[in-house]
Amino acid sequence: MRMSRSLIALFFATALLGQVAAQDASREVFTTSLVEGGKLVRLELLISRPSGPGPFPTVIFNHGSTGRGDNPDLFRRSWSSSTLGKYFQDKGWMVIFPQRRGRGGSDGLYDEGFEPDRSRYSCVTDLSLAGVSRAIEDLDAVMEHVRARSDVVTTRMLIGGQSRGGILAIAYAGERPDMFLGVINFVGGWMGDRCSNAATINSTTFRRGAAFKRPTLWLYGDQDPFYSLSHSKANFEAFLSAGGRGRFEPYWVPGQNSGHSVIAHPNLWSDLLSTYLDAIK
Repeated sequence: MRMSRSLIALFFATALLGQVAAQDASREVFTTSLVEGGKLVRLELLISRPSGPGPFPTVIFNHGSTGRGDNPDLFRRSWSSSTLGKYFQDKGWMVIFPQRRGRGGSDGLYDEGFEPDRSRYSCVTDLSLAGVSRAIEDLDAVMEHVRARSDVVTTRMLIGGQSRGGILAIAYAGERPDMFLGVINFVGGWMGDRCSNAATINSTTFRRGAAFKRPTLWLYGDQDPFYSLSHSKANFEAFLSAGGRGRFEPYWVPGQNSGHSVIAHPNLWSDLLSTYLDAIK
């Protein structure tokens, strides 16, 4: 799959945004029960806290991929969103941005659905879906830690994510349906729709989330170079047909081929997200 110059520019702009945003959040590392190479794996958390002593209602917000997965230098960049962090901080919520295995400052191998030679993400359905299951294992380790924290109100938690993190949030909520009040999915998908098996990979993963019976919120952008609106709407319909509940809201994002960066434009979604939060209390 070849990338246009505009897509390459967007991708690196997004990667840089995440790198800068990560500096606005405090960093913690905790030891999990995951084992690789005979050692316990440590995962990195970037945390945006509101003022006050807490405990706080908490959002677990998940990062996306690294484009095509063909640049290992990008694996080591931690990601958070200062825009999302500020939005929730102003409402008294803490936001935790976990970095999954092999990403950012986390230990372990980054192995979320690669080709056998690890040259890039795989479009082979079984390989790609195995990457989803590995990411869910990482989230289990994260949630075991989060639920034991004294600064978290465990009865008031949300899960969300950007791109791969968005689809992961939906799927994980379905796997653990009693853990969260709601799910916020920004431009979610596991494989871009130029992948020949993307419809199968993405719809299968989204359907894993249908067991979560509370409303979910799906925020997408037109002219997304990874996920066209028609592809994402089909994923949403697959989720609904499997029994899921949610609202799909598309936006026009300023700039050419910039639909994947909805999260950076709170003027588009902040009112709707506030309405959603009020409804799920």
